Amino acid sequence: MTNNSIAKFFVLTGSILGLSTQSWAGTETASPKDKNPVEQTKESCITGDIGFNVVSQYVTRGLVLENQGFILQPYADLYFQLYKSDGPLNKVVFGVSIWDSFHSRHTDKGLASGSGKSSTPAWYENDFDFGLAFTFLKNFTLTPSYYSFLSPNDGFKTFQGLNVTLAYDDTDLLGKFALHPHLTYLRELENKAGNGTSKGNYYEIGIAPSAPLGPVTVSLPITGGFGSDNFYAKDAGFGYVSVGVNASVPLKFIPACLGSWTANAGITYYYLGNGLYDFNTPETGGDIRHTNHNEVVYNGGVGLTF
Repeated sequence: MTNNSIAKFFVLTGSILGLSTQSWAGTETASPKDKNPVEQTKESCITGDIGFNVVSQYVTRGLVLENQGFILQPYADLYFQLYKSDGPLNKVVFGVSIWDSFHSRHTDKGLASGSGKSSTPAWYENDFDFGLAFTFLKNFTLTPSYYSFLSPNDGFKTFQGLNVTLAYDDTDLLGKFALHPHLTYLRELENKAGNGTSKGNYYEIGIAPSAPLGPVTVSLPITGGFGSDNFYAKDAGFGYVSVGVNASVPLKFIPACLGSWTANAGITYYYLGNGLYDFNTPETGGDIRHTNHNEVVYNGGVGLTF
């Protein structure tokens, strides 16, 4: 799961909190004086999304895992509202997600097993995570989650970890200038999500202001990643900082009965710290990229929310 995957979970959880509804009107076939049409509005307790992105590079937590060939990253998420109240604890939502990365270059095929072979060479990564989102004091959401990353083409050993994110919706405070800040902590339990030498800790801080420009919504996510206990190589504390520009537009020509469809495109700049700038380079035994502190990623995709 990438940074990009950690950020959707909280957006969709927020959509559950203020979910738009549909109405069905039932009209009786009695005389006019007896007619008493009743409209019932129901809020769905199950929401989700499904879609895909195409990216020019696969970068996660500052690690450049692929930058050649065609990279397709489909995803699907389901969210179940378990509790709702006007009290201090406003909502409890259970979420489960899957995310994949398919590479035409067959990145590191068979590397983990040492065979150099795989029956699914293009299927580089499959992620699965689930967790609970607790919304409290109206605008705060705390989400503890379990993460599992595995590689169907044996490019890396299966990872397991615990992730906790605290997000704050500051719309009531700043209106259209809201920053939507979040803090994330990831603990490695089995194998590595970073490139260090032992199980470590990952910390992330970010904002994602957005604004509508006509039919297009533009967001400016800014994220910083840090590590401790050898999460990153050389026991580097600073991992990376990224700045992006993303645009999304609703596909209104698709009937509403088929869900809410959106197309998106964007660009993200990464500055990599000393623990990452030479990751996956020939100097360190890789063949993905050249030594460089700077990377740029282009992305585009289509998604459906329901």
